[in-house]
Amino acid sequence: MTTYHFIAASERFLTVEEPLEEVLRERQRNYAETGKEIDFWLVKQPVFLEAAEMADVKAKVPQPAAAVVSTDPTFITFLKLRLEYVVVGSFEAPSEVIPDALANAV
Repeated sequence: MTTYHFIAASERFLTVEEPLEEVLRERQRNYAETGKEIDFWLVKQPVFLEAAEMADVKAKVPQPAAAVVSTDPTFITFLKLRLEYVVVGSFEAPSEVIPDALANAV
């Protein structure tokens, strides 16, 4: 199993109101230059929020939701500090409860 860390917010907030696309593009460019494999994804309507263990998180996130998911907790902390209205969490996948953490990744 892999531990995934995430920020979640309304899809509109993450994709329209905040310059998140610019941050993700810059990080992708940096990874390409340094030969690092991509370890972050933008997920629209994240299915992992449907898991019973995520009920508290889902209740805090306006719908429709989106999330940035990463295996790098430092990157998620950076995003949390940069973006005010997000919920932070983590989970392990694949599991019986969360079979495909990256379903709907863009």
